[in-house]
Amino acid sequence: MHDAARTISLAITGASGSAYGLRLLECLLRAECRVYLMISRAAQVVISLETDLSLPAQPASAEAMLNERFAAAPGQLRVFGREQWTAPVASGSNAPRAMVVAPCSTGTLSAIACGASNNLIERAADVMLKERRQLILMIRETPLSTIHLENMTRLSGLGVTIMPASPGFYQRPREVAELVDFMVARVLDHLAIDQQLTRRWGEVSADS
Repeated sequence: MHDAARTISLAITGASGSAYGLRLLECLLRAECRVYLMISRAAQVVISLETDLSLPAQPASAEAMLNERFAAAPGQLRVFGREQWTAPVASGSNAPRAMVVAPCSTGTLSAIACGASNNLIERAADVMLKERRQLILMIRETPLSTIHLENMTRLSGLGVTIMPASPGFYQRPREVAELVDFMVARVLDHLAIDQQLTRRWGEVSADS
C-alpha cells in the first residue's frame, strides 16, 4: 500500500477553500495512498475559520488528529513541519511521484514560479520541478492579476498542471460538498486514482 508509486504530497496553503485540501486528503487515504501532508501557517488560520477543525500547531499532534478523523492506516499519513528539512519531500532522492497544492494561494504560486524554497512546501514543489514529477496547483483567487497569469503561464510551460478551483454545474449540485467533490474528482483523475465522486459529462441525464 505504501510503495513510492502510491505516495502523494499534499500541501494546503492559505487561500480560501481549505475544504478542497481536506476532502482530497480523505479521498487519497481511502484510495490507500500514502500521503505526505504540509500545512502553511495561513492555512491553519483559514481551516479554523472555514471548517470545524482546529489543527494543533505541532505536526505530530496534527498528524494524530487527522489520523483519527480519517481512520488512516498506521504510517499512511505523515504531517511535516514548515521547516522540517529532513522530510522526504525535501530531496529528489526520496521524492513522491506527485504533489498537489490544494488550495494554492497566489503567494505560493509566486514562490514556486521563481524557485524560492523558503519553507518546506516551496522546497517540495521545487523538487517536483527539478525531478520532472507531476505537480498540480489548485489556484483559488479571483480576479487574477497579470502577475498571477504570468506565473501560471511560466509554470504551465514547465509541465505544471494549473487547475483553478472552478467547479462545474452540469451535475446540478445541491450542496457545497458536491462542488468540492467536483474539483477533488478532477485532481484524482489527473493522478490516475479511481474515483466515483461525481458523474462525468455525458452521464448526466436531461431530467436529473
